[in-house]
Parts: sequence; C-alpha cells; structure tokens
Amino acid sequence: ELYFLPSKNQIGRVSHNCHTSTILTPNGKENAQRIAREELTEVILKLLVAWRDPLWHFHQDMAQHHEFNNFSSNKSLEMSDMVHELRKGVQKVVEKMQMLGIISPSIGNLGTPEALLASDSAEWRLMNDYDLLYCFRRDSNKIQHYLKILKCRIVPEHGC
Repeated sequence: ELYFLPSKNQIGRVSHNCHTSTILTPNGKENAQRIAREELTEVILKLLVAWRDPLWHFHQDMAQHHEFNNFSSNKSLEMSDMVHELRKGVQKVVEKMQMLGIISPSIGNLGTPEALLASDSAEWRLMNDYDLLYCFRRDSNKIQHYLKILKCRIVPEHGC
C-alpha cells in the first residue's frame, strides 16, 4: 500500500466487493481448524489462482502509469511473482501429502488452475486499484492463516 496509494486513508474507503467473494472460505480460525485438510488446501489454492491474472494486470497498469515510479512497478511485479511461487510451492506440498497418504490421492488435479476456477470470472477488471489492494490484503491474510493451520495439522510437533 505504501508504494501504490497516494494518500493513506484510501484503503478504508472501498466497496468490499472482492472478485474472490464467491470462493467459500472458512469464517474465523475455529471454522478453518474444523474443515478437512483437503478442503483447506483447496481453498488456499483457489485464492492463489484467483490472484494470478489480477496481479499481473495490476503490474501492467503500474508500469504504464506515469505518476508511479519504476520502484512501484517493480513492487507490483514482485507481488505477482510471489503469489505464483507460493502457488507452485503449495502444489508441491499437495503432491507430497498425497504421496505420504496425508490427503487422498483422489483429490486429483487440485493444483491445476482449470480445476480450481469453475468460471474464469473477470470481475476484478471492474475494481479500482484501492479495492484491488484491499482485497489482496484480505486474501493474503486468509492464505497466511490457512497455511499456518495446515502446517500445524500436518506437522504438529513444530510448536503449534
């Protein structure tokens, strides 16, 4: 937000209409802890895939806007790359969990974007940058919490 928003109070003035609102996510830590590992993993991957195109286009917009410096454009590319790398990492964890029998191999193509997005909704194209950043922050926090819960369920001896 520091790199993209010209005034600090803009992030609070959003419509709260995120393009990922149709992805059913557990409400609260307790509910996230109750759902099966497969479902939690699927939610994480769905959120990560849903941000692939919006972050790439956000980077393209930043690169074209003259009021943003090159550093802002690089920061937006870094955000896009980080989400891509995290998705690849979660996909590898899924494969390992399937190999170890932690989750069912019947999950199949859980990590493929085609399996995760029933419809390639482009609602995010209608969002302004402030809304997009708000939604990204919201979803990033969810992903972070879900990954912590998943880690504790898979490897409880790591002080969870």
